[in-house]
Amino acid sequence: MQKKLTMYELIKSCDDDHQWHEKKDIESALQISRPSLPPDKERLVSLDVFRGLTVALMILVDDVGGILPSINHSPWDGVTLADFVMPFFLFIVGVSLAFAYKNCSCRFVATRKALIRSLKLLLLGLFLQGGFIHGLNSLTYGIDVEKIRFMGILQRIAIAYLVVALCEIWLKGNHNVSSELSMIKKYRFHWVVAFVITTIYLSLLYGLYVPDWEYQISTEDQGSTLTTFLNLKVKCGVRGHTGPGCNAVGMLDRMFLGIQHLYRKPIYARTKQCSINSPNNGPLPPDAPSWCQAPFDPEGLLSSLMAIVTCLVGLHYGHIIIHFKDHKKRLNQWILRSFCLLMLGLVLNLFGMHLNKPLYTLSYMCVTSGASGFLLSAIYLMVDVYGYKRASLVLEWMGIHALPIYVLIACNLVFLIIHGFYWKKPINNLLHFIGIGK
Repeated sequence: MQKKLTMYELIKSCDDDHQWHEKKDIESALQISRPSLPPDKERLVSLDVFRGLTVALMILVDDVGGILPSINHSPWDGVTLADFVMPFFLFIVGVSLAFAYKNCSCRFVATRKALIRSLKLLLLGLFLQGGFIHGLNSLTYGIDVEKIRFMGILQRIAIAYLVVALCEIWLKGNHNVSSELSMIKKYRFHWVVAFVITTIYLSLLYGLYVPDWEYQISTEDQGSTLTTFLNLKVKCGVRGHTGPGCNAVGMLDRMFLGIQHLYRKPIYARTKQCSINSPNNGPLPPDAPSWCQAPFDPEGLLSSLMAIVTCLVGLHYGHIIIHFKDHKKRLNQWILRSFCLLMLGLVLNLFGMHLNKPLYTLSYMCVTSGASGFLLSAIYLMVDVYGYKRASLVLEWMGIHALPIYVLIACNLVFLIIHGFYWKKPINNLLHFIGIGK
């Protein structure tokens, strides 16, 4: 009679099997007399270049966006260069996941690793974007946990990574892929997940009733240390509204996360309704709506659903790399899908579903995913097909070290470290001398 294994013994046996396969892969990789690697073992430089270009764009829009509003984030509806950075990251995460779980010897071990990686990314995001580090104009640190920001860029990527990784681990078929139709059949449940997520998002965005709500702001009187608190009421009472003050995305974040845990510098503060210097920040107009100073998180809960779909689209592009080895076939499929996504997004925008990053609308997801596909096709053609790799060495390096660069530069850690060294007074530092952090 066969002994029934416990869950621990099952996972342990899977782990041992996974380590054995890794050992065999290392042994085969170290063979001296070996033919050239087959296409499925070659490292695609274009993926690193794509990731590096995304990091470079992020640094560019963060540093120059305040000077050139045309590349800064759109205050609400519409897209600019900055609004493509987040979808590019999510897209390439999806592409990479197709390779990470291509040969999954044990689903339990793969699931455990996906959970651990997502948790690490989530905690790193909480530390970097939760408010613990105060910024260039302050040498203090620490955060009141009652006001910590729960969501952020890395948190959104962590959520998308986990969901898409679980789909890749548990929901793909076992049969071989010989055509486009058989590939769709193999990953049909991925598309079911994407459809369900999109349906839930649209149902909540356009179906939820948003009641009136209020929030509190604090002001300090000049010449005194007295702080006064002002309660502001936002009148809504609408359903399916996609404006800044009365949308379901913000309502769900206030309900589940708490308004004190949302981003305190809302993107819509640069709209014409809230700034006399729009599209830049500026004083409030005399007739400014009451919601202009209300916290709003651009990486909220409901909007993160469509971010997951972007990651699933990237996963599909990765599947094309895995199952089709011919350059022309890969490019044809990528370009066709990118064109369809782009056209669908533009048509949806034309019929009233505006391109909107803070809400991460369906039209925005389609346009940015299509743009991601076109960009990947162009980089792949230049780097992996025609071999212009030397010209992209810097971007490749940035792509390989994307997370450290993001942490050190995009989150201002390098500048904060430099800022900590001053002469006699904190204001006498190198960054202040060259005009950073004034």
